[in-house]
Amino acid sequence: MTASRFDSPYHAPVMVAEVCHYLSGAEAKPEAGDAQPSLAGRRILDGTLGGGGHSAALVEFGADVTGVDRDPNAIVEASARLAAQVAAGTFRAIETNFGDAASAPRLEGQEFDGILLDLGVSSHQFDDAARGFSFREGAPLDMRMEFMSGGGAMNAADFLNESDEAELAQAFRDYADERKADRMAREVVRRRDNTLFATSDDLVGVIRAVLGPRSGPPDFARIFQAVRIAVNDEIGVLGRALPQLRDRLAPSGVIAVITYHSGEDRLVKHAFRDWSRSCVCPPRHPICTCGANNALGDVVTRKAVTAAADEILRNARARSAKLRAWRRRSRPMTAK
Repeated sequence: MTASRFDSPYHAPVMVAEVCHYLSGAEAKPEAGDAQPSLAGRRILDGTLGGGGHSAALVEFGADVTGVDRDPNAIVEASARLAAQVAAGTFRAIETNFGDAASAPRLEGQEFDGILLDLGVSSHQFDDAARGFSFREGAPLDMRMEFMSGGGAMNAADFLNESDEAELAQAFRDYADERKADRMAREVVRRRDNTLFATSDDLVGVIRAVLGPRSGPPDFARIFQAVRIAVNDEIGVLGRALPQLRDRLAPSGVIAVITYHSGEDRLVKHAFRDWSRSCVCPPRHPICTCGANNALGDVVTRKAVTAAADEILRNARARSAKLRAWRRRSRPMTAK
């Protein structure tokens, strides 16, 4: 599979071949030269539609795909790209957060053979200066996934201007792995007492003041990522969504998640492990009391799958990507 053919100016999807492989129901790790996967007859939910790259590949290999995204620009872009598939009835797009997909009216009562979450931000969102995801000079501090120019939910500037010092420090520590999180939070509070945060330059100034003049793009990327995760409650949304999406899987259905941050990956890893846990009661215990005697499924990827070197050269975003997959059992384990 030549994965780059699913790229678009809007977004370059990560690990396309691996995603199609696992969502086809395969278990072994894909190898170079493997036959292209067949997804014929499989119903797939692409929970992070973006520019439609993953959906385009899934449809091409035979799947019937429903794509959801909370960014209205992504809905427009993907629907235009896959207009022929929309007309053929093999693709449809719904504007909603994947965290709300389980309760979306248009998805009521549906089960899926595969579910995909490709977390993080699309290339287009980074490139659009008005969205405020990047640290380019003069960019507004917005970072909302649901872009609402002129009003609406809290944006990045609001978060920096209104959060207390403890909340700021926790975000820098948890979402950026920043060792000087407390000092950085104090610097934000000190500066906003004089001038409120409004543009990327304001936050870059804090980073340089705390980390020194030799700090650069890798440091800026970490701290901006932390603010973005906090603004959009990305960890909270993921934690709430995973069990709801799991319950939308058909028997033997697979959920695949691509993460870009250690906190996201840890949450997914632990969820998949917990769902796969069998009874841990003593062998001669007559009745299960541990509550885990009915494992819901099995981990497909024992270790996180990472992008190949040639993909990382083509798409730097793939460098930090980790893919994990889990399969629902056709029936739970039998109790003791």
